[in-house]
Amino acid sequence: MSDIAIRVEGLGKLYRIGRREKYYTLRDTLMNAFKAPFGFFRANGSQHNSNNTIWALKDVSFEIKQGEVVGIIGRNGAGKSTLLKILSRVTEPTEGYAEIHGRAGSLLEVGTGFHPELTGRENIYLNGAILGMKKREMDRKFDEIVAFAEVEKFIDTPVKHYSSGMSMRLAFAVAAHLEPEILLLDEVLAVGDVAFQRKCLGKVGDIAKEGRTVLIVSHNMDSVRQLCQRAIWLDQGRIRKDGNPLDITVQYLGDHCGLDLDNRGQFRRRHRDTLGKTVWIDWVELRDSSGNLCTEYSYGSTLRLIINFGGHIPQRDFTVEWILVNEQNHRISFGGANPMCGVYFGKDDTRMECALGPLPLTAGKYNFNIIARLWGGPPWDFWENAAAFQVVHCDPYETGFSVPSHSGGDFIISQVWTVSAPR
Repeated sequence: MSDIAIRVEGLGKLYRIGRREKYYTLRDTLMNAFKAPFGFFRANGSQHNSNNTIWALKDVSFEIKQGEVVGIIGRNGAGKSTLLKILSRVTEPTEGYAEIHGRAGSLLEVGTGFHPELTGRENIYLNGAILGMKKREMDRKFDEIVAFAEVEKFIDTPVKHYSSGMSMRLAFAVAAHLEPEILLLDEVLAVGDVAFQRKCLGKVGDIAKEGRTVLIVSHNMDSVRQLCQRAIWLDQGRIRKDGNPLDITVQYLGDHCGLDLDNRGQFRRRHRDTLGKTVWIDWVELRDSSGNLCTEYSYGSTLRLIINFGGHIPQRDFTVEWILVNEQNHRISFGGANPMCGVYFGKDDTRMECALGPLPLTAGKYNFNIIARLWGGPPWDFWENAAAFQVVHCDPYETGFSVPSHSGGDFIISQVWTVSAPR
């Protein structure tokens, strides 16, 4: 028996701009099934040469093994949701085919199937039926679903009176308690507040540990790295990269921030503007304590930030500043080289190096913003998201347990606890 859960071969989807996708009635679907029982996933063979068309997917091929957890990443419009719609049988491909081996459940849009006039209780049963759950299964899991969604007090209130967050929590809870062999999720890990998002991640992690196949579309790179064994990067409807989640997400973030990554640690600008500038930032490197290029950092180690400049650096009052921001672009620290710090540049100097660490950072992604200027003057050059790195291991107390990503903050403060019995 094959261990392949999903096989996609030469998949393509063409849309006509300004024209709605055709959806079929139940009668049409049954008639088509009798005419071509295996044709739903197949291309219909028609060709479109109009300039008024766009390929949402083109020549996409991959295989996913049973029990694999795979993340699909890419910019808006890259074709991620279209891929899941084809796999969920919501829409047909224009060319190629997809095969799914096993019972599949999907959540393409949180809240799909909820009726505003029905209560939360009624919508649980309605949404469960739409997602393929039987009434006996719903009865058995009802209390667990309500407890997970944290809407016990409002379960008999019409959903039209729910906040958007309550509706999303309830919808995810229903979908998360399905027991399909294959689970397709589209951006459902961004529902609710931060605490509930962590709860969602934990639930998806539990599903993955049960050996079920999970395909996740997400813009949250930290979630992809945490949950997935593999990542597929879609770019303009085609597969750009397929492989290790950490490698793929680091490259994707570099591309998304407008950077080129060389040897996973050297960052170069694609479009360098030097017009009218006395000094500009040419490229940046991140190196570990051994001098190797790196984009990964473990708690307790050191990190070297190297900045190379172009132009003519003045010997007096030249200042370089760095600002460290987290994944939400919140400023969490800063530093710099200037006369106040006792740092001066020589006549021929074009590079500065700053040794940082140990950095008390929780797991997650961080960026350096870099500014070059005269002391107290306006910026000559400002490079936002000049260099990115990922804190991949954070065990500050050496207990064998890693501190979760951004669990209540960005910093780890040293602490010493003592435990004693009452006298």
